[in-house]
Amino acid sequence: MQGRFMLAAVVSMALVHPACETPSGDAPNLILHHGRIVTLDSGSSIAEAVAIEGDRIAAVGGNEDILTLAGTETEVLDLAGQTVVPGFADNHYHGIGGGPGVDLASTRRLREVLEAIAARARDTPPGGVIFTNRDWHEGQLEEQRLPYRDDLDAAAPNHPVVVVRGGHEYVLNSAALIKWRIDESTEAPEGGSIGRYEDGRLNGELVDSAKSLVELPAEASASADYEPESLLAEHRRLNEAGLTSIRYAGGNKELYDALSQRRDRGELTVRVSVLFRLTPSADPERLDEVFAAWGVGPDDGDAWLRVGGIKLGVDGGFEGGWMREPYSEPYGEDGTYYGLQTFPTVQYVRLVRALNQRGWRVATHAVGDAAIDLVLDGYQAANDDRSIQGSRWAIEHGFIVNEDQVSRVKELGLALSGQHHLYIAGPSLVKYWGADRAHRVTPLRSYLDAGIPVSLGSDSPVVPYPPLSVLYHFITRDTISAGVMGEEERLGREEALRATTLGYAHLTFEEESKGSIEPRKLADLVVLPEDILTCPADRIRDMPVSMTIVGGEIVYRRDAD
Repeated sequence: MQGRFMLAAVVSMALVHPACETPSGDAPNLILHHGRIVTLDSGSSIAEAVAIEGDRIAAVGGNEDILTLAGTETEVLDLAGQTVVPGFADNHYHGIGGGPGVDLASTRRLREVLEAIAARARDTPPGGVIFTNRDWHEGQLEEQRLPYRDDLDAAAPNHPVVVVRGGHEYVLNSAALIKWRIDESTEAPEGGSIGRYEDGRLNGELVDSAKSLVELPAEASASADYEPESLLAEHRRLNEAGLTSIRYAGGNKELYDALSQRRDRGELTVRVSVLFRLTPSADPERLDEVFAAWGVGPDDGDAWLRVGGIKLGVDGGFEGGWMREPYSEPYGEDGTYYGLQTFPTVQYVRLVRALNQRGWRVATHAVGDAAIDLVLDGYQAANDDRSIQGSRWAIEHGFIVNEDQVSRVKELGLALSGQHHLYIAGPSLVKYWGADRAHRVTPLRSYLDAGIPVSLGSDSPVVPYPPLSVLYHFITRDTISAGVMGEEERLGREEALRATTLGYAHLTFEEESKGSIEPRKLADLVVLPEDILTCPADRIRDMPVSMTIVGGEIVYRRDAD
């Protein structure tokens, strides 16, 4: 339980150093009573009622004591036994998905994928580019495989088709290969790969940097979702799932400016931390020019919108995680494929050192153990220049970690940002890496037992965003199509809940203002119809959210049945 005690210590820090804003002593504007208030304070207290004044929690306690605080203007809500927990957070979020692309999120068979693409082709003029959303994974399909070039040719022979799978892979049909002049003689860029059938023909797969061979229409880009109504509608959907804080893992100035405008107008209903993305092309000698163009510095912002640091990435995803040991056959190509290093070693080390010297915090995408080696070497080099201890630099994902690496993570004072990829991708990971490695994916129990702070998230739209499905996976290690995997890495229910609330607040340096239900902290709360600490485990995954409160305002309330 070392990890639990470590996270509990974060709460103690909040009590010793309370937020500077305190309730005025006026009557609260909202009281929730006759509930089960899971405070997640240092004593794991369970209360009956909570009072909210302005955007802060004013008091937590028994029904009688809290109800006596009500004034004539106080809204008083009887929870009738429902459970209140701190607002959920997502530590690694890109978007919900969907958009103008063909929606594959609900498909469960390859036939349904192809039918959806064929239906879009019937409504698209010949030659028009068809692309999909990325809110899906082949692990959700009965066949447990991607649609390849020949499949897509049968569905839409007269249109270039680009199937977008997660953030690391495209699959093209023949018309798309022709459009972008990709053939058997095309060489993959460094840090990428071009897939083939067993007979040597291209199967349409473009992985990681090979995606640069394709230029999708402008409406397929993430920036298409930055329009005010689109952005706010997306956040309202997050509220419906109980999310009150998110961390954009790789944003840009356009996103930050769009969020700033919404913040300044008082329209945000989710608190946001933004990691700005830098690519391998970034010149360490010209970083000051980049930062000047962004117009923001490290940790700029307020309780609604904050700069969270810099996002880098050194390897691929499911199909390109960079490993010490080769991939399994046939994916391992006779033991010669170790995944993809997407950031050259020397360039990566130079960049993280330069960022540290300028006071920027770094979070690096690293899936495989070889990738984690590079991240640790780079972070150590930066630390040798100027200590990063206490700065909460992070490893994003950390799928496959070895014992020798865990100790280095601890020594450098790093945080682990974990997501539930295994929940949807389990069967695919067994094919890529073998059962032993796949069952060890995202070993949060091991990280916590070593005293490493962890937080939870989704990597949406690569994996579904609802936080209750994230909690369900890490509590049970169950997957949607492969059963329980790596049960020895399960988290206790309170541990998991702390990781998605206090663990997130620790990652973003906000543990003094949120993550638990205590006086003077921000009133970001979620009401659930059942007790997440005691209900049957499968109810966690399927539980609806009754109400979401952000800054004392009810931003979502489920209609009564």
